[in-house]
Amino acid sequence: MAGQAKSVMKRLWAVAGIGAGLYAVICGLLFAVMLQSPDIFARTMRQVPWPAFAVLPFKSLWMKARSGHVNVGDVAPDFSLESADHKSHFQLSSLRGQKPVVLVFGSYT
Repeated sequence: MAGQAKSVMKRLWAVAGIGAGLYAVICGLLFAVMLQSPDIFARTMRQVPWPAFAVLPFKSLWMKARSGHVNVGDVAPDFSLESADHKSHFQLSSLRGQKPVVLVFGSYT
């Protein structure tokens, strides 16, 4: 009986180890996806089943993946945007040194 209990415990520890390893690999893959561009990230997240959001540490991984390296006083990274009417482009660096710029990111839906 004691030998059988040891065998069961050994199997439970093996299953727990495999589960923990699988969890770590999935978290690592999720973190790697979060480091990708928004379109790749969105395409991948569409495939994630909703129960995963309750089990995986999305918020902490996201905050670490998107923490960035910009400090107060750094020059804003340059970017280009297309106008709403798709007829022209705007480049942030075109205003550098001319006047202050405020960037507001949000959804207007």
